[in-house]
Amino acid sequence: MSFTTSPDSQAARALQVAQRVHAIEPFRVMEMVKAAGELKRGGADVISMSVGEPDFTAPDIVASAAMEAIRGGVTQYTDSLGLRELREAISGHYAAVQGLDIDPRRIVVTAGASAGLLLACAALVAEGDEVLMPDPCYPCNRHFVSSFGGTPVLVPSPSEDRYQLSARHVAERWNARTRGVLVASPSNPTGTSMTPQQLRDMLAAVQARGGFAIVDEIYQGLSYDHKPLSALAVSDQVITVNSFSKYFNMTGWRLGWLVVPDELVPVFEKLAQNLFICAPTVAQHAALACFHPEALAIFEERRREFQRRRDFLVPSLRELGFQVPVMPDGAFYVYADIHEVAHRDRADSAAFSMALLRDAHVAIVPGDDFGFAAPARHVRFSYATKYERIEEALARLERQLGHA
Repeated sequence: MSFTTSPDSQAARALQVAQRVHAIEPFRVMEMVKAAGELKRGGADVISMSVGEPDFTAPDIVASAAMEAIRGGVTQYTDSLGLRELREAISGHYAAVQGLDIDPRRIVVTAGASAGLLLACAALVAEGDEVLMPDPCYPCNRHFVSSFGGTPVLVPSPSEDRYQLSARHVAERWNARTRGVLVASPSNPTGTSMTPQQLRDMLAAVQARGGFAIVDEIYQGLSYDHKPLSALAVSDQVITVNSFSKYFNMTGWRLGWLVVPDELVPVFEKLAQNLFICAPTVAQHAALACFHPEALAIFEERRREFQRRRDFLVPSLRELGFQVPVMPDGAFYVYADIHEVAHRDRADSAAFSMALLRDAHVAIVPGDDFGFAAPARHVRFSYATKYERIEEALARLERQLGHA
């Protein structure tokens, strides 16, 4: 006698997902991208100021290096810590740009900054640990912590603190379950960096309590009003995360790196071996060309273009009634308070953003992706799009608000 399982009984025994999945929320910015895509397919001229992806792509010299690697057959696995030549090139870049002497041994090449953050949380976050981070912040950062059983504790960080976690916040919110902090400088969604004193004070407060500090520095290359300051200049006991996606314009290549304390290198190597084997080999060979003078000149020209866009966008938004209390000094974001421009319609940021997309065909991101500190009052503009398109977006926004 044989037995078969009916489709109904199969559905009744649907696999149960792990409890940790329920702590991870959808990435709402992608819902805006989806809605914008539907309008575009219908023939609408949509201006995207939503996604945090440079409109520039890798320079020809980088693309050529990738093709040479493929043609030369150098596509096998690399060391789990990354190509030695690439780690040395990254070390040299720290020396040239910031005057820092970073031993290449401490550099771990990863499959994007996301993989770096996953490795850092796998190494440092245990079940039940609390990790402090600012509110607002990049949503995936808190989900990396949740994925390893930790509890992200979002601390409201107002504009007076440049939307950054401060030493005062650390002192007020640290308890017996707190293990460390995860911060970003410059930040997504605010584009603001910690001042040197803020950074020193915050790290001192964490280290005085025996905690870890993970500092996301993926936008440091896109600093406008000052030279970038890495947390590595303050302490060699921090874990910093960086990426080839933003300044180096290699988003889809999925390549980043960590700098970790010397004594933790074996820990990160073991985790990388087991979780990823290595970062993409072709991308690593291509990234070597990023440090060629020709490529660096292109990246610097593009950084200046981002600054030009910022210098137009922020004053224009303020003239229309948006509140931008802190000039973003890095990345390519403006975190704006819509209270004065949306109060007539009593619209929250989600309704405001959707109306702007529907009526003016301009895509921005509502604040509810980024935390719980007044998200209904805030939206994020990305200026990772052409200057002329930003000009047109502002003209449409002006008409939408009845200023034209």
